[in-house]
Amino acid sequence: MIAHYLMVGGFLGAGKTTALLQAGAHLAAAGKRVGLIMNDQSEALVDTALVRSRAFPVEEIAGGCFCCRFNSLTDAAEKLTADVRPDVFLAEPVGSCTDLVATVALPLRHLYADRYRVAPLSVLLDPDRALRILGLETGRAFSPKVEYIYTKQLEEADVLVINKADRLSPERMTALRLALEARFPGARVVAISARTGAGVGAWIDGLLAADPRGRVLDIDYDTYAEGEALLGWLNCTATLTGAAVEADDLLRDLAGAIHGDLATTGLEIAHLKLTLVPEDGHGISVVNATRTDGAPELAFALDAQVDGAEITVNLRAEAAPERLEQAVRNALSVVRRDEAAITLTHLERFRPGRPVPTHRMAATL
Repeated sequence: MIAHYLMVGGFLGAGKTTALLQAGAHLAAAGKRVGLIMNDQSEALVDTALVRSRAFPVEEIAGGCFCCRFNSLTDAAEKLTADVRPDVFLAEPVGSCTDLVATVALPLRHLYADRYRVAPLSVLLDPDRALRILGLETGRAFSPKVEYIYTKQLEEADVLVINKADRLSPERMTALRLALEARFPGARVVAISARTGAGVGAWIDGLLAADPRGRVLDIDYDTYAEGEALLGWLNCTATLTGAAVEADDLLRDLAGAIHGDLATTGLEIAHLKLTLVPEDGHGISVVNATRTDGAPELAFALDAQVDGAEITVNLRAEAAPERLEQAVRNALSVVRRDEAAITLTHLERFRPGRPVPTHRMAATL
C-alpha cells in the first residue's frame, strides 16, 4: 500500500499542530488511518503531548530537523506503518526550517516512491506576522537573517495557508491574499481557521488530489544558518505537587510571567507554548503566545483542579538561550499556589546548529 505523505511547514507560532489535529480529525471521519510525525531540535515537546492527548498515533523526532534527521524520519514512518498502517502521514517539521523540498520531499519521492505519495508542500502562516514581514503593517519584527528563513519558507510552498482566518477582517484578509499572490505567484493561497476547523477539510482534500510542483530553492546556507543561530531555544518540564489548583489559571499565570519578563527587555518571541497534563493523563491545558506584543492565550482548556501534573514549556525567541532560562526560572519562582509546589525536573536551552541535510536534490524528478 502506498500512503500519502503530507508535510505542513511554516514558521514558529503559525498554528501547525492545531491545524494537523483538525486535519487528522477530518481524515479519520472519512475512514482513513492517520499517523503524525512531530519534529523539534530537542526533546520534551508540547506538540507531541497535545497530539497524544487527542489519541492519534504519533512519533517524535528530536535533536534536529527532518532534513538533518532524514533516516530518523523514515524510521518513524516505518514504525507507524508497523503499528497502525496509516493511509496518510501528517508531518510537522521544525518551525525554523526551510529547503524542505530539496532535502525531504524529493528524497522521499525518489528513494521511497513504492511507499509514499508525497503531497504538495503546505506552509502555514500567522497573518499578523505575515502582514508585518511583507511590509503591509508595522509592528515588532525579527532581524533580517531570521526573516530570510521566513520568506524562504513561503517561497518554496506549493500551497500558502493563511491560518487564523476567523480573526482577520475582510480588508486585512484581502490585502494579505493579494500580497502573497503577487509575491509568490506559483503558490495557491487558501485560508483556514485551525481553531474552528473552517476550511481545513477542503485544504486537505485538495492536497490529496494534487501533485507537487517540487520547487527547489536557491538558498544561501550561510545566511540560513546565521538566522537559525539568532534564535534561542528552550524546552523544560516541571512537576506540580501538593494542594489542588485550577490548572488553566496556573498555566496562564506562568505563561504571562515568562512573556512579561521577555517583553520588558524588548526581546521578540517566536513561540511560547505551555502544557499541563494531570497525573492520570486525562485532559490537557495549553497556553501559547506567538509574538511579544500579543498576550498569551488559552488554546485548550482542562477546566479542572489538579493536585499532581507535569508542566512542559517550549520557548523560542530571538534572544540568548541564557536569557530564556532566566525568564522561565523567574516565572517558576514567582508563580505560587498555596501549598502547591512546582519543581523543575529538566531544562535544556541552546541555539540551533548549522543545518547539514542528509540529502539535497537539486532538481525535480
